[in-house]
Amino acid sequence: MAAAAYGTPSRDHVVAAPGTQILLPLVAALVPPGRAAVQGPTYAEHIRIAALVGHSAREVTDLDHLRQADLAVVVNPNNPDGRIVDRNVLLAIADELRPRGGLLVVDEAFMDVGPAGGSLSGDVGCGNIVVLRSFGKFFGLAGLRLGFALAAPQIVSRIDAMLGPWAVAGPAIAIGEIALADAAWVRAMRAQLDREARRLDELLIGAGLEIAGGTSLFRLVHTHAASHLFDCLGRAGIFVRRFGQQPAWLRFGLPDSEEAWARLRGALADAVARRN
Repeated sequence: MAAAAYGTPSRDHVVAAPGTQILLPLVAALVPPGRAAVQGPTYAEHIRIAALVGHSAREVTDLDHLRQADLAVVVNPNNPDGRIVDRNVLLAIADELRPRGGLLVVDEAFMDVGPAGGSLSGDVGCGNIVVLRSFGKFFGLAGLRLGFALAAPQIVSRIDAMLGPWAVAGPAIAIGEIALADAAWVRAMRAQLDREARRLDELLIGAGLEIAGGTSLFRLVHTHAASHLFDCLGRAGIFVRRFGQQPAWLRFGLPDSEEAWARLRGALADAVARRN
């Protein structure tokens, strides 16, 4: 079912795991220790894991550095700013890595709400691309622990052997099959998330915040009052994500009820009043 939902060439191009986090060291170890480049700023685990398995790992902003790496990692759409790297650009990078045994890893944890045609799922048969897909984020079932690596069959076999037997719980498999097959729900949820993201943008802009990016699952704002706002929202029982390397950034998730929307609106108004 995952092969059909994600558009891979066949089921032989898919391996299931108990979440994508456990896949990170297995995928990073597919190439011998060398130079790892992670396009950033992004999810910090990629660079930590690359270093953990023996790579000389660094975060880069220039795509040319990815072309020079042995292990190149791109989060697409990116967390937290929603940055998108065009599919053709990524395929060109994979082409440059292939002759010297380099591997391109594309973390598509948020591609369920990404642009149509943006995924590399259908291109993994070329042999040096691994696409990671997270189940729980879009379906709201993170605790279920289910994720996938999409790759050429020989890579899938290596990852499967490293995971060992019975890696994914039976209930997770059963629930995943039902959810991934429900195309009507997926379409409806994407439309709903788009509406709610626009609503959140209006609320945040109304509070004087600058939208710096994101996806329809989360929004990133830029504000010089990030510390003050984080503190005020926390006191109101609303948690937003801070970033140590980007102190003016805050990431907001979508409120899950009208009561939550009202709480956020009130907390933002209170924060603005306290600052003024």
